[in-house]
Amino acid sequence: MIAVSEGARVVLEDAECAARSDAKVLITGESGVGKEVVARLIHQRSSRASLPLATINCAGVPDSLLESELFGHVKGSFTDAYRDKRGWLESANGGTIFMDEVGEMSLRMQAMLLRFLETGEIQRVGSDRRLPPMNVRVITATNRRLFEAIADKTFREDLYYRLNVVHIAIPPLRQRGEDVQPLLRYFLGKFAQSHARAVPELTPETWDTLQNYQWPGNVRELKNVAERLVLKARTTLIDVDSLPVEILRDRRRPATPAAPGIVTVPIHEELFTRLTSGNESFWSAVYEPFMARDLTRRTLREIVALGLYQTRGNYRLLVTLFNMPERDYKRFLHFLRKHQCHVPFQDFRMVRAAAPGVVGECRNAS
Repeated sequence: MIAVSEGARVVLEDAECAARSDAKVLITGESGVGKEVVARLIHQRSSRASLPLATINCAGVPDSLLESELFGHVKGSFTDAYRDKRGWLESANGGTIFMDEVGEMSLRMQAMLLRFLETGEIQRVGSDRRLPPMNVRVITATNRRLFEAIADKTFREDLYYRLNVVHIAIPPLRQRGEDVQPLLRYFLGKFAQSHARAVPELTPETWDTLQNYQWPGNVRELKNVAERLVLKARTTLIDVDSLPVEILRDRRRPATPAAPGIVTVPIHEELFTRLTSGNESFWSAVYEPFMARDLTRRTLREIVALGLYQTRGNYRLLVTLFNMPERDYKRFLHFLRKHQCHVPFQDFRMVRAAAPGVVGECRNAS
């Protein structure tokens, strides 16, 4: 972990402190800030370092499969269960499990996780007996504000206090600009070596541009930019014009700091505007960052809900609204259902004459 800025050094100190105990750790921060890096650091510097570290992305596994992935299953418990399978918790016995995006778990799965945290016992899916208590250290992470989720009754308060023994909050990259240059140099060297290329150098103007960029995708975005620069560099010197278009677009945009009391546009509304006004396709603007874990299921559902309000609940029109070809209709629905982001259309057929504020009510009801 590269820590030059004060914010990053505080995170490193907190991680070192957490590594000296077996206490549960909750890591919070925006997508792409490096929550998994911190979790691995805690494990590697703990007394459990020689034992397994299991990682699972709760947002990337449908709820119907998450129980089996965490707790395992027995042969014949459901279709395709051809043999007994150990879950991640059982596999990590003696070691650590890192559960990313824990805020995306359903209330049912939250209750099952809470029971495990209280007893240490595991019961495989389809089994009629519980296994002996497991000794697993639990580290969780989320990019959601869990207090808001508790207020919305989408996250259990008792589970929050079980997980939040040691809290490590990672600031976004835009708030620790001192880390941009050392991180970029590290990634440039890493990708130059893996792709057998010369390590490129950047002009002073290029460094200034990257330093002033807001990095909405945080360290994950910076890492991707570094690899792109290595692969696309025609010379060993990279000038400003060689930077990705999104960075150049941000550079040309005049700085307009928000006035006191002005709330920034939520990410789902910003993406919806890009889809409906900027002629960007759903597959590039939403699907790709969602699969890269930069967007949560909650954000995806909110984008779909905004679209359904505009199309009066018509999913076929939604495909066109989101700049997808008509032939992508079934693919789009399959994607939403697979990740449990399919929003019921009936409510939006009923609000065709309602005010725009009703969208939030329908979205919450869904």
